[in-house]
Amino acid sequence: MRRVLALAGLAALPWTVFATGDLVFSWGLVSTAPFHVTTLPDYLLVYTIGLPRRLLAWPIGVGLYLLAVASAVLGRLGAACEDRRGAAYEDRRVTGGLLVLAGASNLWFSLGMSRRGLLAVPSGTLALWAAAWWFHWPDLRETFRW
Repeated sequence: MRRVLALAGLAALPWTVFATGDLVFSWGLVSTAPFHVTTLPDYLLVYTIGLPRRLLAWPIGVGLYLLAVASAVLGRLGAACEDRRGAAYEDRRVTGGLLVLAGASNLWFSLGMSRRGLLAVPSGTLALWAAAWWFHWPDLRETFRW
C-alpha cells in the first residue's frame, strides 16, 4: 500500500520548476506572476496547437505516469485475489519501466523549455526515477541481466 500511495503522491510534487517561480505539475501549469493555472486538458486542447513536439513530452510523461500508477493499483488489488491461474495482475518490471520512461519524457520537456535566461529544473524526473529505483530496482535489474 505504501508503494501505491508514494506513486500517487508524485502528482502533488512539481515536475518542472522554472527560475521564474512557475511550476509544472502532472495536473497542470502554475504561473506565479500573475497567478494563473492552466490544467492539462486546457494545455492539450487549447494551447498546444502549432507548438513544437518537444512540448508534448510533458503530457506523454503524465500518461506514462498514470499507467504506472494504474499498474501498481492493479498489483495491489491482485495481491489480495489472484486469478485462477495464480498469475498476479501486475508485472513490476512494467511499472518500473513506465516510471523511468515518464521521467525521461519529463526531462525532454524540461530541456525543451530551457533557453538562455530561463532555467528549468526537472524535479519530477528525479522523483520518478527515485521511485523507480526505490520500489522497482530489483525488478528492473533482473530485466537487464544477461
